[in-house]
Amino acid sequence: MTILGWQFRVKFWPTVAATLAIIILLMLGNWQLSRAQEKETRQEQLDRLSQQPVISLPTTQIRLEDYQFRQIEVHGTYVPSHTIYLDNKIYRGVVGYQIITPVRLGTSSMHVLINRGWVAAGRTRDQLPNVPTPSDEVRVLGIANSPTQRTLELSTETVSGRVWENLHLDRYRQATGLTLQPLVILQQNDVKDGLVRQWSRPDSGATRNLGYAFQWFSMALAVLILYLVLSVKRDRPKNTQR
Repeated sequence: MTILGWQFRVKFWPTVAATLAIIILLMLGNWQLSRAQEKETRQEQLDRLSQQPVISLPTTQIRLEDYQFRQIEVHGTYVPSHTIYLDNKIYRGVVGYQIITPVRLGTSSMHVLINRGWVAAGRTRDQLPNVPTPSDEVRVLGIANSPTQRTLELSTETVSGRVWENLHLDRYRQATGLTLQPLVILQQNDVKDGLVRQWSRPDSGATRNLGYAFQWFSMALAVLILYLVLSVKRDRPKNTQR
């Protein structure tokens, strides 16, 4: 096919290769779009859960998926001897700790971990900030969350006394011997203890999938453009003899 002196030449194997590449790239892009839709749908469900009425945490073993992102109310007593400081937590550009203290539920042997909030670090790493802990019965209101949110571990020494780089539930169980519910509660009610409790909303991650989808679709377009450019040749005028 020739148009205005340009000829489109179809070659079998380049056409097959370009077609397969474009189909695969479009499929990958559509898959990323479907993943983004799934995450947005899940986020909407989580938002609805967070708006449901407050429920009390039982003393019997529960499943994380039945309580995650729900508003939870806890009655019990703190066990300050097992408080840990989660290291390298940043708030408004200041390095500090998140304070994790278990609460014993009622008179049972069941405990639940409470992320009580953020406190700035001291002048030296050896000087931990003093966080007052009530000794009488407390009421904690907060959002149930997974305890396995992990960040980069800077070294193999992830536990140094009361300072931990990450919260590992199994490791915490082994270190304390406590019976624990499989969640951590992000405390929301203010008890005038000086801790900062401004929890960021969890991101669905859909934006990342949309970005990947854009990359795959862009690559498909690039393959198509490259195929067209390589398949179009300009006709050379034939030499004429006088």
